[in-house]
Amino acid sequence: MNNSEERASLNFLEAIVEEDISKGKNNGVVYTRFPPEPNGYLHLGHAKSICLNFGLAQEHGGKTNLRFDDTNPVTESIEYINSIKEDVRWLGFGWEKECYASDYFDQLYEWAVKLIRDSKAYVDDSPVDEIRRMRGTPTEPGEHSPYRNRPVEENLDLFERMKKGEFPEGSRVLRAKIDMSSPNMQLRDPVMYRILHKEHHRTGGTWKIYPNYDWAHGQSDAMEGITHSVCTLEFEIHRPLYDWFLDQIGEFTPRPRQIEFARLNLSYTVMSKRKLLELVNGKYVSGWDDPRMPTIQGIRRRGYTPDSLRNFAERVGVAKRDNVIDLSLLEFCIREDLNKKAPRVMGVLNPLKLIITNYPEEKTEELEVENNPEDPESGNRMVPFSRELYIERDDFMEDPPKKFFRLGPGREVRLKGAYIIQCDDFKKNPETGEIEEIYCTYDPETKSGEDTSGKKVKGTMHWVSAPHAVPVEVRVYDRLFSDPDPAGHKDKDFKEFLNPDSLSIIKKAFVEPSLKEAKPLEPFQFMRKGYYTMDPDSTEDKLIFNQTVTLRDTWAKIKDK
Repeated sequence: MNNSEERASLNFLEAIVEEDISKGKNNGVVYTRFPPEPNGYLHLGHAKSICLNFGLAQEHGGKTNLRFDDTNPVTESIEYINSIKEDVRWLGFGWEKECYASDYFDQLYEWAVKLIRDSKAYVDDSPVDEIRRMRGTPTEPGEHSPYRNRPVEENLDLFERMKKGEFPEGSRVLRAKIDMSSPNMQLRDPVMYRILHKEHHRTGGTWKIYPNYDWAHGQSDAMEGITHSVCTLEFEIHRPLYDWFLDQIGEFTPRPRQIEFARLNLSYTVMSKRKLLELVNGKYVSGWDDPRMPTIQGIRRRGYTPDSLRNFAERVGVAKRDNVIDLSLLEFCIREDLNKKAPRVMGVLNPLKLIITNYPEEKTEELEVENNPEDPESGNRMVPFSRELYIERDDFMEDPPKKFFRLGPGREVRLKGAYIIQCDDFKKNPETGEIEEIYCTYDPETKSGEDTSGKKVKGTMHWVSAPHAVPVEVRVYDRLFSDPDPAGHKDKDFKEFLNPDSLSIIKKAFVEPSLKEAKPLEPFQFMRKGYYTMDPDSTEDKLIFNQTVTLRDTWAKIKDK
């Protein structure tokens, strides 16, 4: 690939970074940051941002800070901080420094004092609603606050008293003095500080005033030496304010540059922390780590892998305009990953007893089966085989159609890794009419790997030896919402579109005995059924498996009907 072809293949963020490097900007240094607010658990949108920020730095020999934007003690907690650090590590990334906006509270205060001295900030006593009204509209200019031209000394005195906690919450704010007629409403004298008499998780009760995001963010970037401040698209309109604040407080080398990219929007889900919190608080889900949630904790519990999420982020790419990614792409990425990694095991989710009448009653064989045909290094394991088995109820039909290549009266199939059997008879429950048992004979000459019979059958079925079967609970998950854009209906609450069938629980399925040794979150492919992982809530007496994803994209077929 020549240089021009290589440059054409770069996404626009990579192109910007490489252009900066080629021009010698920042001495060729690339320093990024991932700056979450610790007010909730991270979701897939954050996963994309993590991969982007850390990935950009890694590609260019740079560094990335993990910085917590902890400027709102009302909603933030240590629980969220710990979960965020766990999620970033789980995705496979390590940070250069662990930073907090609260690390810079003293310096931010001093810079705010500088703006007051320079007549570029003032204390406003107006109520919040009045400040909002005075800002005007996108088509009409705002109006000046009656406090805008307060003397500098009075502003300094009031701001210091705000810091000391002499005034009640909501009574005063500090605003930057910029331009109330600017077409960009972010520049219409934005609020820099508000009064909050709340304990902070790191600074305790030291501070009674807290900086707003726009005042803290750019200055934190500058103090850390960040070169490329990558944000989602909703912050594009904030960029002039980001630059204005930096211009007022001095020269920085390197000077951070804010660049925006489109946030991740995923079909059949919501990506708003506020809405996800509604689901948790309303008990619509079991918690932030519910496997139906788009949180990193949730999809990890469901069985998604770091590799699959990084691959997903790469496939989604980096865009300049918002778009919606179909959930099936995420499912494709986990199937692709688990197909290479997950051992093939046998599990029967809707069991039907099968008895091989000509197999010796006391006999048990240990059959050797491949762990994963896609991974020759994965080796083989032994699976017990006996006279009585469980098969899937759907694998038998009393009166099967011609193209049903499974079991029916007089029909033959191969049992996976074992023998060819023929169905001779079955027994029904006289009251319900439900089939209770089926009776078959086997051909001893048809053992897999040793078959000398010359027989050919079209169907192969999985099974579990009944005396050795391990009972398990299986949780089958579907999409949390039935509408592709649940939050896109202005006249309806997004919760109206919750899918009532998003979780179904199979109380008594059976799996082969090797799964007694499974570890929490270890992936498996249940042959012919899908990919599953052991839930962390499992105990020695009760094993629970979560369905990660089906073997194929069955949802696409449903949508097309």
